[in-house]
Amino acid sequence: MKSFLLATGLALAASAALANATVGQPAPAFTATDTSGKAVSLADFKGKHVVLEWVNPGCPFVVKHYSSANMQGTQKEATAKGVVWLAVSSTAPDASDYRKPADLAKWMQNQKAAATATLMDDDGKVGKAYGARTTPHMYIVDPAGTLVYAGGIDNKPSSNVADIPSSTNYVKAALAETLAGKPVSQASTRPYGCSVKYSSM
Repeated sequence: MKSFLLATGLALAASAALANATVGQPAPAFTATDTSGKAVSLADFKGKHVVLEWVNPGCPFVVKHYSSANMQGTQKEATAKGVVWLAVSSTAPDASDYRKPADLAKWMQNQKAAATATLMDDDGKVGKAYGARTTPHMYIVDPAGTLVYAGGIDNKPSSNVADIPSSTNYVKAALAETLAGKPVSQASTRPYGCSVKYSSM
């Protein structure tokens, strides 16, 4: 019984550490270093729409969306409309699929990704502030700094590329609405993918 209570307590502590950012409320402020060593802050993009994408090249669900060019297509469509796209790696340095900044930058380049910047969140502070649980986990912040979308990239929670053509891309739909000045009709959806491998430190 004691071990059960301990396990439950640890689970509760872990969930408390991942305090979800709330749709409709101000998006958590952050500053992180990109793969080139430059400091990037959410505040740098005030007045613009910003997409946050949690990424881990070692995750089959991430591979699904990059090998099919679905993620890159979504990125390009967004950035062509003036949207800022920030990919975020919260994978801990001691995780087996951690990539150092130069390696992650090379992977993104090889994938022909169209992210504005790729951020290194080795200590997990940004991910935990947003409650990012999976790769990918997607968020949209509007020009006023309000979180207007949080959830999955689409409605097909699988690692199968064949599911993409028949899926509903929630990020594209949410961006279309918020860019048109409309409320996002599906502002919160279920994220899916691999668990973010946060540092235990």
